[in-house]
Amino acid sequence: MELRLHDTLSREKRPFVPLDAKNVRMYVCGPTVYDFAHIGNARPVIVFDVLFRLLRHLYGDAHVKYVRNITDVDDKINDRAARDFPGLPLNEAIRKVTEQTGKQFHADVDALGALRPSVEPRATEHIGEMREIIERLVKAGFAYVAEDHVLFSPQAMNADNTGLPRYGALSNRSLDEMVAGARVDVAPYKKGNTDFVLWKPSKPGEPSWPSPAGIKAEGRPGWHIECSAMAWKHLGEHFDIHGGGIDLVFPHHENEVAQTCCAFHQQRMANYWMHNGFLQVESEKMSKSLGNFITIHELLADWPGEVLRLNMLKTHYRSPIDWTMKSLEESAKTLDDWYRLAADVEPGRPAASVVEPLLDDLNTPLAIAALHGLRGGDVAALAGSLRLLGFLSASAGQWESRKQQASGVDAKEVERLIAERTAARSRKDFGESDRIRDLLAAMGVAIKDSKEGTTWEIAR
Repeated sequence: MELRLHDTLSREKRPFVPLDAKNVRMYVCGPTVYDFAHIGNARPVIVFDVLFRLLRHLYGDAHVKYVRNITDVDDKINDRAARDFPGLPLNEAIRKVTEQTGKQFHADVDALGALRPSVEPRATEHIGEMREIIERLVKAGFAYVAEDHVLFSPQAMNADNTGLPRYGALSNRSLDEMVAGARVDVAPYKKGNTDFVLWKPSKPGEPSWPSPAGIKAEGRPGWHIECSAMAWKHLGEHFDIHGGGIDLVFPHHENEVAQTCCAFHQQRMANYWMHNGFLQVESEKMSKSLGNFITIHELLADWPGEVLRLNMLKTHYRSPIDWTMKSLEESAKTLDDWYRLAADVEPGRPAASVVEPLLDDLNTPLAIAALHGLRGGDVAALAGSLRLLGFLSASAGQWESRKQQASGVDAKEVERLIAERTAARSRKDFGESDRIRDLLAAMGVAIKDSKEGTTWEIAR
């Protein structure tokens, strides 16, 4: 069975045929490092980690290159730096913010079981590539200089330029629809309403670099040009897969296509565009105003990362997902079962019943159903299949420790109290036995008595 992926541009599921089977290339838009990543940010991390693992399984680890960028120049970063480090020069404060939040991001996504990308470029390390692309666009007539800004003109792109895609094709919008539906910056120096910024002057104290296109004042890049430059540097003018959240289709990815295709006169930037759906929390849109804005870091305080990973993969990546406490509890129980069965088993080849749904546009819900079907059969295949999906990163004993750490429960204290309760029961002091049971329940520990003794688990 061949790998088939849904392409946002063609709006159909197509067989995946890499440009070079010995050099399969994928780019995914990464974080802007100014604060803790929220659970919605975790979705593309997990989804494209599964695709990365699947591609490595199909083509070999050495033949797949995965690039996920870090945006470290942005107004939100500047605002956070000025707020948190008011006594420092802005550039020094920005460096502190991006270093701190970058480490936070890596710690969080490592806990989710995500492999590190092959390359993780930072925007500030690719200013030269951004300037070169901008120079090409100005020279070719797709961009222009106005009041120390450089702007891209979609109208110029949509003129009769043989071999170029239509601006708006990715998001399936006309220029008029994009003007009506977008928050367009109104500026007197813009020639058209849909023109967008490639380069802009920096304000005093902000990060700045020598400007392109003959502009004397120093400036900084616009957001969209950053990803075009980093993708070009590490994957080339034309590569296999570009991914991200559905919210990035317009304007970010639409503008990436425009910049890259016009700069290098390509019909496509990526052969396949993949986008994951939105995430809600308990059937409501996640927002700080509703009090349901949840960071990965906060969830990891209560749940092992693999619980969050499984909970995400139970919904197909292109569908909206409703993030609920009930679903998390179910995911935790499922992982308990998998760890008990397969954590300490030598993994075999992943089962065909698990791989085949993944080949059908990453159908992880069906793959998970197939995992349940392996419970009473080939345990080695179950172990190998779980590892392909990024699970079983620990032994069964380590898994129990992770659960205890996430719950904040002191295992030694629990064992001590259970021993005291056992002694109380043996002397028929049932009042003391009940008191200790209630104390354990208050600590979030559920106990179960049997002929073999007393066992315990974290109560959810």
